[in-house]
Amino acid sequence: MRITVDGEPVDGAAGQTIAGVLLASGRRTWRSGPSGAPRGVFCGIGACFDCLVTVNGVRDVRACRRRAHDGDAVATQSRGGDAR
Repeated sequence: MRITVDGEPVDGAAGQTIAGVLLASGRRTWRSGPSGAPRGVFCGIGACFDCLVTVNGVRDVRACRRRAHDGDAVATQSRGGDAR
């Protein structure tokens, strides 16, 4: 299974969450918090909002909750929700 993250191809396994694919590819952060500090997975269960990404044009998707699907286009977000 392959997704793109900010236009770059990233391979994953069927059933992985987007966060799982990102972590397995070596990415630990993919968003900026209010202070500008890098954010990625914090709780891993969808209770917080540290892992937000844009998936196929839909903003504010929790990467830890969303299963990745072949061909998904993922964009990282900054504090304001805009793709970086």
